[in-house]
Amino acid sequence: MTANTDVKLSRHILRPALVMVLAGISAASVAFDNPSSNDIVVVPPANLPTLARESGEAMFLHDTTDGRTFLYVEQHEGAQLAIFDVTDPAYVTSKGSVQLAGARPFDVVADLGKRGELVRFRGGQGAAVLDLRGTPVLTKVPGLDAQNSTILLADDSSRLTGRSVSAAAVQSTRDYRVFRSGESPSDDRVVEVKNVRQEATNPGTGTTFLLAEKGLYVVRRPSLEATPEIFPSTGR
Repeated sequence: MTANTDVKLSRHILRPALVMVLAGISAASVAFDNPSSNDIVVVPPANLPTLARESGEAMFLHDTTDGRTFLYVEQHEGAQLAIFDVTDPAYVTSKGSVQLAGARPFDVVADLGKRGELVRFRGGQGAAVLDLRGTPVLTKVPGLDAQNSTILLADDSSRLTGRSVSAAAVQSTRDYRVFRSGESPSDDRVVEVKNVRQEATNPGTGTTFLLAEKGLYVVRRPSLEATPEIFPSTGR
């Protein structure tokens, strides 16, 4: 991912109570899908909707117009976009999947607000707008394909450098180990998530999402979760 993408996807990552060390030891109080016993809960793909049990190329969070938060996971080399409602991390639900025309891996590089996301195809294959106002659809926009240029975005006054992202750089993986500190040394254990391709955190709930080789993992922090106010709406 580009530096811009990392900033966006981290969404001001919160880490005071959740410490995960890549390919090493970590320190945090964590439960394995048992919110009553500890402050941190790790939910594996097997405990999530079926689509979460598939691997993916990339993922991103997007807020809907009615106050919900959706997690989009790019699967099948860019041909499929799986959609999850993660507004309430305790009840992650599937919103199905959409087949995208032009099956090529891509990465999100900028948030376009209600419109959707700006994406860039890997390997210098150009850019497009991923419109999320209805059924997600990729639309090529003339002028976005230029390499080694800068794109100015009026909505948030940000700028993107037009560098292509190599597949090798994006697909590098890391292992996460989350240490569970129990009441006694015999209760201590480590929850390991191997081959993590990407991490994204929702600061509103403190939830961290890990996109790994075996699917999606959800790391919850129940003490930070609150029921959001949802407004009726038919669109995203």
